[in-house]
Amino acid sequence: MFRYFENLVDPFVAYKESDTPPTRLWPFMLEYSRPFMRVFFWAGLISIVVATVEVGLIYYMGRVVDLLSGAPTEVWQTHGTELILVAVFVLLLRPILHVVDVLLLNNTILPNFGTLIRWRAHKHVLRQSVGWFENDFAGRIANRIMQTPPAAGEAVFQVFDAISFSLAYLIGAAILLMAADPRLLLPLLIWFALYGLLVHWTVQRVGPASQAASDARSAVTGRVVDSYTNIHSVKMFAHGSQELEYAREAIEETRRTFMVEMRIFTVMDVVLVTLNGLLIVGVVGWAIALWMQGSASVGVVAAATALTLRLNAMTGWIMWALTSFFRQLGVVAEGMETIAQPIDLLDAPDAKPLQLTDGQIEIRDLSHHYGRRTGGLDHVNLTIQPGEKIGLIGRSGAGKSTLVMLLLRFYDVEQGAILIDDQNIAGVTQDSLRGHIGMVQQDSALLHRSVRDNLLYGRPEATEEQMIAAAKQAEAHEFILNLQDPQGRTGYDAHVGERGVKLSGGQRQRVTLARVILKNAPILLLDEATSALDSEVEASIQETLYGMMQGKTVIAIAHRLSTIAQMDRILVMDGGRIVEQGDHAELMVQGGLYAQFWARQSGGFLNTEAAE
Repeated sequence: MFRYFENLVDPFVAYKESDTPPTRLWPFMLEYSRPFMRVFFWAGLISIVVATVEVGLIYYMGRVVDLLSGAPTEVWQTHGTELILVAVFVLLLRPILHVVDVLLLNNTILPNFGTLIRWRAHKHVLRQSVGWFENDFAGRIANRIMQTPPAAGEAVFQVFDAISFSLAYLIGAAILLMAADPRLLLPLLIWFALYGLLVHWTVQRVGPASQAASDARSAVTGRVVDSYTNIHSVKMFAHGSQELEYAREAIEETRRTFMVEMRIFTVMDVVLVTLNGLLIVGVVGWAIALWMQGSASVGVVAAATALTLRLNAMTGWIMWALTSFFRQLGVVAEGMETIAQPIDLLDAPDAKPLQLTDGQIEIRDLSHHYGRRTGGLDHVNLTIQPGEKIGLIGRSGAGKSTLVMLLLRFYDVEQGAILIDDQNIAGVTQDSLRGHIGMVQQDSALLHRSVRDNLLYGRPEATEEQMIAAAKQAEAHEFILNLQDPQGRTGYDAHVGERGVKLSGGQRQRVTLARVILKNAPILLLDEATSALDSEVEASIQETLYGMMQGKTVIAIAHRLSTIAQMDRILVMDGGRIVEQGDHAELMVQGGLYAQFWARQSGGFLNTEAAE
C-alpha cells in the first residue's frame, strides 16, 4: 500500500527543460506542479469530504442528545438500526477516508514534490555558466537548492491538509447553524469577517518578513561555508576572530529578521484568542437564549457548543497553517532568486556536436573585456596548426587565462570568433566542445570522492587497467596505493576530502594529470600544470607531459619557462595582445619581453613583476 502511493508520481519524470523559468511565484509553482495535478485533485476532494464528515458528526451528536431525551427502550427500538449504521461508518468508513487522505499527503505529495523541485532546480543550476557561479557564494546557492523544495512541499501540504479542510469545515458549520436556526449564523458571520481581517493583516506581513528571514539565513550559510572552504587561509593568517565578526553580522541580521517575523505571530495569537472568546460567547450564548425561549432544542445547543469549541481549537491551527503557507511561499520566493534565473550561456538553437578532424584552432579578431573597457583580450588573431605545441607567457592580467576560458566557452566572446577545424565554437554544443579538450589547471581541486572516482571523471568508461596505467604515467600510482582515509578505505578507494585537501598539492596535481591522460583528448590545455610539483617530481613528469602532447594541439601557460622552452612556438602576451611570438631561440635573438623574462627568471620561474 505504501509503495503504491509513493509511486503515484515519478519525481524524475522526463520534462521539457526551460532556459528561462517563470520568475513570478505562482507560475513557478504551477510549472513544478504539473505532474501532480491528478493527485492534487483527489487530495483536495478527499480533504473536503473529510471536513464534511467531521461537521456531520457534530450535527449527529446534537441529534443523539435530542434522541436521549426519550425513554431508553423507545430510542433503541426506533433508532437502533440508525445508531448501528452510524457506528459502523465511524469505525470503518471514516478511518478509510482519513487513511487515503493521509497517504496522499504524507506518502505521495510530501516526498515527491520536494524531490521533483530539488532535482529540477539542481539540474537547472548545473547548466549555468562558470561566470554565474563566480558571482555568488556556493554555500548560498546550495542552501537555496536545499531549503526551497521542502518549503514548496510544506506550502502544498498546507493547502490540502488545512486550507481546503478548514474552508469546507467553515462552510459546513455555517450550513449546520443555519439549519438549526438562521439567527445562529449571525455571530458566526461577524466572527468570520473579523477573522478574515486578521488573516489579511497577518498574511500581508508574514510573507515579506519570511522572505527577509530566509534571505538572511542563506547569507549566514554563504559566509559560514566560505570560511570553512578557506579554513587554511583563516588559520594561516590567524583571522579566526575576523571570520567570527564577519559571520556575527549575518547571524545578527538573521536574529533581527526572525524577531520581526515572531512579533507578527505574537500579535496574531493575542487577537485570535480575543476573537475566539467572542465566537464562543456569541454562538453558544445565543443558542442558550433561543433554548430558553423554546426556539431551540437541547441538541441544537449541544451541537452549537461542540461546533464553536471545535472552531476555537481549529482557528489557531488554521491561522498557523495559513501563515505557514505564506511563510513557506516567502522561502520559495527567496530561493527563486537563484533557481529561477535564466541560463546565461546557451547552445545555439541549431548547435551540432563538434566534428574534430585535425585540431586546428583559429582565433579571429578576438576581444573580451568582461563587460568592462579594460582587461581581458584586445583584438587577438592567432592560428594554431594541428598538432602544434604553443607556450603562452605574460605578466599577470595579460589575458592568458581569458584566452583559455574563451576557448572552453566558459564565457561568450564579446567580439570576434574562435574556430576549431573551421567550426565556430559558438555554433557547437558546449559538451561536445569540452569533450574534445583536456585541461590541467593550476588549481588542481578534486571532488570529495574516491581517487578512482576522480580519475574516471576523465573517462567514465575506462577499464581498471587503463586507469592504473594513467596513474603510473603521472607518477601517482605509488602514493595512491599508500592512501587510507578515516573510514579505513585504502588505495584507489580512499576519499580525498573536499577539493582534495587530504592530499598534498603535488599529489593533487598528479591525480589531475592522470585524469587528463586518461581522457586522452585531442586538444590539450595546460595552465601551470606543474606549478605544485617539486623540481625532482617535475623532472620525472616532464617526459610524461611531452608524451601526453604527442599528436595533440597544445596550449601551455607557464611561469616556469623550462616547461615551455621546447614548444614549437611561444607567444608572449601583454595588455591583452600577442606582442611577440616564435620559438625560444628566435625570441631570445629579438631581445624583447621574452628575453627579459628569461634573463630575470630565478630558479626557472618567470619573474614577471621584475620585468615590468
